[in-house]
Amino acid sequence: MPPHLDLGAVANAAAADFGKPLDGVRVLAAEGMQALPYATQLLARLGADVVKVESPRGGESGRASRPGITDPDGRHVGATFLRNNLGKRSVTLDLKHPEGRELFTVLAGRFDVVAENFKPGTMDRLGLGYGDLAGRWPRVVYVSVSGFGNTVFGGDSVSPYRTWPAYAPVVEAMSGIYEYRREGDRPPLVAPMGGVADIGAALFTSVGILAALRHRDRTGHGQYLDVSMFDSIVAITDLVTNFWSLGMRSDDGGPPLIMHSCRASDGWFVLQVGREHQFTALAGTVGRPEWTSDPRFAERTGWVAHFEEVVRPAVEAWAAGLTRAQACALLAGAGIAAGACLTAAEVVADPHVRARNMLVAMPRPDGEPEPVLVPGNPVKLSKVADGPQRRVPWLGEHTEEVLSGELGLTADDLARLREAGAV
Repeated sequence: MPPHLDLGAVANAAAADFGKPLDGVRVLAAEGMQALPYATQLLARLGADVVKVESPRGGESGRASRPGITDPDGRHVGATFLRNNLGKRSVTLDLKHPEGRELFTVLAGRFDVVAENFKPGTMDRLGLGYGDLAGRWPRVVYVSVSGFGNTVFGGDSVSPYRTWPAYAPVVEAMSGIYEYRREGDRPPLVAPMGGVADIGAALFTSVGILAALRHRDRTGHGQYLDVSMFDSIVAITDLVTNFWSLGMRSDDGGPPLIMHSCRASDGWFVLQVGREHQFTALAGTVGRPEWTSDPRFAERTGWVAHFEEVVRPAVEAWAAGLTRAQACALLAGAGIAAGACLTAAEVVADPHVRARNMLVAMPRPDGEPEPVLVPGNPVKLSKVADGPQRRVPWLGEHTEEVLSGELGLTADDLARLREAGAV
């Protein structure tokens, strides 16, 4: 396996003296799966202290995902958890227990941000909603991430889907993008890119948190941030509604541009041609200069209409003696955007991925030789060192550290709370 950034390694080390931009920011997160954990992991990478609150009964649901590894105590730790929790501390609290809820409430006063992604209404029913905590801690920035949102802004009705459970493919389907990309009578291709709606919601959540903290710096007031996964994916799949508003319908064949895959000698590559000068460059590159005067290609719609019977055979005949990398390099040299369809192994070995530290290697505690690879931080700042990072926390690993350090609980206090089932 090619070398990747180890957890303890630092890239851009010359910037280490500047510290991290979120040093001193503290986040208390009752979170699970990916939409919120990805956001808080990003904040942790930028310097925030993130304390993750989990149930004593097995922890958050991402730990149960497959595949996974085994922690030092022999417990399964799933892939979803491994991808989204670097740099955090884990505290186990039973939020259904009165003392567990009180501990959470008191802890909240020591943090800048309280974040949760339970089903809407869950935290309110527990007495841990924004209204409950803001009354006691008015400077808190309280964050809720859910499938369809918790609140209404500027209207008088809630989402009809508010109580529905949601994972990424559910809201992705509802955004229209699956139907937009569906071909003929084939069923929709579900989750073609993993949890796009999760990560999209996480990125909007991160922006919202930073904005709310800046707003608090200016006004002294905390506030409530409500992020819906459905809202987020509607924003990400903006072309669905925008193109519809401009008159394009699903049976029109899509937008008038080449956005197709073609075969080279060793596999597939993708190219995009959307402007006339790019089509001229493509024609010249693949040895078909006559296309520029061919009436079939006088309009962009003709590029797509005649792609299968004219353009694809010519491009693939040209690429037949080339590798994907060679074909894409030649196209790029002509000003045409193109890229190889890589396998997972090829992504792991890719020189760009390695040069940009986009995979972080976490050693496994269960004796397996290959490390767990987790995507790195794509936010590259010139005066912020990339790393070091901490591995994901084992379940409840920091319960004593946090409760004694933040609340002054003694060993006897903790023993009593354990006996009561609160921690």
